[in-house]
Amino acid sequence: MSRGAEQERPAKRSAAMEEGAVVLLSGGLDSATCLALARAEGYACHALSVDYGQRHRVELEAAGRVARSLDARSHRVVRVDLGAIGGSALTDSTIPVPEAPTQGIPVTYVPARNTTLLSLALGLAEALDLRTIFIGANAVDYSGYPDCRPAFIEAFEALANVATRAGVEGEGFRIRAPLISLSKAEIIRTGVAHGLDYALTVSCYQADDEGRACGVCDSCRIRRAGFEAAGIPDPTRYCAG
Repeated sequence: MSRGAEQERPAKRSAAMEEGAVVLLSGGLDSATCLALARAEGYACHALSVDYGQRHRVELEAAGRVARSLDARSHRVVRVDLGAIGGSALTDSTIPVPEAPTQGIPVTYVPARNTTLLSLALGLAEALDLRTIFIGANAVDYSGYPDCRPAFIEAFEALANVATRAGVEGEGFRIRAPLISLSKAEIIRTGVAHGLDYALTVSCYQADDEGRACGVCDSCRIRRAGFEAAGIPDPTRYCAG
């Protein structure tokens, strides 16, 4: 595990921005909306992206664009090679990304991904003396991943408060998942209301090097349907479909 690129940016200070938060930022639609919400609530946001060996690494470039656009106080990229574990179409190039709906949890599920990401966010939060972590997990219009459910978020928050010095000394952590019960259309409307430019984001599991979406993977289908349901023009650049 090593820390990669780190960008420190001056924040727009105000009395309402004294409290800081770590925001997990993949570069996709949900995490970008989560950052926009945290910023709107007045948090000084420290964005954390993880290069875990995902085949759609172009999303990390999108994360940088979103962090700059939303004036994140800092943006770190940490590398963890989940490809060494395998077991997912997102980290193993020999497993094709499904281009049609599948039954059950799809092969795009990455074993322990959100557990790993939240653990890194927890470490950063404790190092920065922060007590709030935002994650863009969603359990409505999603692929059925077990680590996107409310039960997981609640369990990790409980873990955070017994696994850290800050937790055992009585300073509790909060894991915020403000999108978890929203539909994709509601998420998109929320982001637009807070000035988020979704053209900066990349959600596709097999986006090309220019960030163009395939239009047929599970993530593309959910994203496209969300814009249609929201009645908002889809700014996604598609190379198919």
